Amino acid sequence: MGEKQILIKEGIKAHFIETDLFKTNLICVILTTKLERDNVTKNALIPFLLRRGTNNLKTQTEINKKLEEMYGATYDCGIDKIGDNQALKFFVETINDKYTLSKENLLEESLDVLFDIIFNPLMKDGKFNEEYLKIEKENLKKVIESKIDNKAVYALNRCIENMYDNKGFGIYKYGYLEDVDNIDNSSISDSYKNLINNSKIDIYISGNFDENKIKSFIENKLSNINPRKEDIITNNFSTESKQKVENIKEIQEEMNITQGKLVMGLDVLNPGKDIQDAVNVYNAILGGSANSFLFQNVREKAGLAYTARSTYNKMKSNIFINCGIEIPNYEKAVNIIKEQLNNMKDGKFSDDDLENAKRFIIAGIKTIEAEQDTEIVFYIGQEIAKQKIEIKDYISNIEKITREDVIEAAQNIQINTIFFLRG
Repeated sequence: MGEKQILIKEGIKAHFIETDLFKTNLICVILTTKLERDNVTKNALIPFLLRRGTNNLKTQTEINKKLEEMYGATYDCGIDKIGDNQALKFFVETINDKYTLSKENLLEESLDVLFDIIFNPLMKDGKFNEEYLKIEKENLKKVIESKIDNKAVYALNRCIENMYDNKGFGIYKYGYLEDVDNIDNSSISDSYKNLINNSKIDIYISGNFDENKIKSFIENKLSNINPRKEDIITNNFSTESKQKVENIKEIQEEMNITQGKLVMGLDVLNPGKDIQDAVNVYNAILGGSANSFLFQNVREKAGLAYTARSTYNKMKSNIFINCGIEIPNYEKAVNIIKEQLNNMKDGKFSDDDLENAKRFIIAGIKTIEAEQDTEIVFYIGQEIAKQKIEIKDYISNIEKITREDVIEAAQNIQINTIFFLRG
């Protein structure tokens, strides 16, 4: 169990997660690059274009037919934001070779299809298919426009945008509507080539396979792919201290809604490896679990919120508090939340609160290996953050967190931004 890393060449790394727990093999190829306002929309469009066809499989129909022949293998792609980085993800899942009728090399075949989609797209004279580009631009517009549909997620994104002034982590991962129409075939084709040449490329494989055989297969298939050698990703978990906020940002935005969405963005002022686990436990006590302070005091006792929870973004050293409230309850809710933050600083939580939070986190850690995609996501986060830890050690670190550790973490946490989406 666990992950083994193999450097294929500078800029390309393979991550092998050998396990007998599943009857499937899951492959995930990630292209990671800096989140930049000028490139984010074009980069977000690229996975939509790549799924349209390759020089070997000319249409999406041909790709689907090929996957169907591979015992119904599935393909998917997507965009993620990891710290200050934009990650393009490409997945193929198929049954393990030992369960095929004739012991076919399905894993190699899956890698072949995935590499074909990513590195050998359907292009003529260095340009994408014009009709496909037109269709996928419209599809991307719909994705960007739909970000307003989920009001809680929209409010969270707006809080982050204001905290980071639309830079780095503050950039929306799918880009911006006003940029889509300006994308032409020349610019998107150039962006694709730049992405391949200047991204960090990671290949994650989970399942049962011959490591040496797969390593040789990857080396052969990617012999002509040579990304830039230096490390191009930016946010390898910042340990730099954050400045204290003299004046908390308060932003209110109006929309035709009946339930207000309150988001409070908190900073961990002195982040570092030695405080991460304590902040994790702090967050679980504050709002990360069903027994949390926010749930009990803001939602249950005061009846001010339909939902009240918090999440810890370890990569950016932020905690985000999310509440769905009646619009007139805004000031009351903010005051009670601030009261919970002060209680944490004063150590006004019980030993049961501490132990319940630790058990909650550990239960979540133990589920990581239960799903192939969850385990891959766990190791992706470690790779980007440049923090390697085994699951058993992660559990041990949480178990060691003391009451004093949590109180110390609480002293390092401040409110940066309050965003309220109201009617």
